[in-house]
Amino acid sequence: MKNTLKVEELMMFILSLIFFNQLSFDWWWYLALFLLPDVSFLGYLINTKTGALCYNILHHKGIAIVFWLVGFYLQDQTLQLVGIVLFGHASFDRVFGYGLKYFDSFNNTHLGKVGNK
Repeated sequence: MKNTLKVEELMMFILSLIFFNQLSFDWWWYLALFLLPDVSFLGYLINTKTGALCYNILHHKGIAIVFWLVGFYLQDQTLQLVGIVLFGHASFDRVFGYGLKYFDSFNNTHLGKVGNK
């Protein structure tokens, strides 16, 4: 089942590339912004709860979809870009087992434990 979920997430990552291709931005924009959601790791400097909250906000696909939908409705490609990058980044992370975080530990995710098993 884990491999099926990884393939599903990979397909969603590819979907983000397809959606990005519909925008008028150069490809380097996707590459330049792709790791930006990981700035959420800075929340872990405060404590694990703050870190998990920051991480989960920037890695939640529902939030990414809302950004894209608002951008689509307003015909604002910048908002669409934000949604697409957040969605693609979250999908890419999940291919490698990095899910949404629980408050007790960075390694404790909705997909299971990350790291040494």
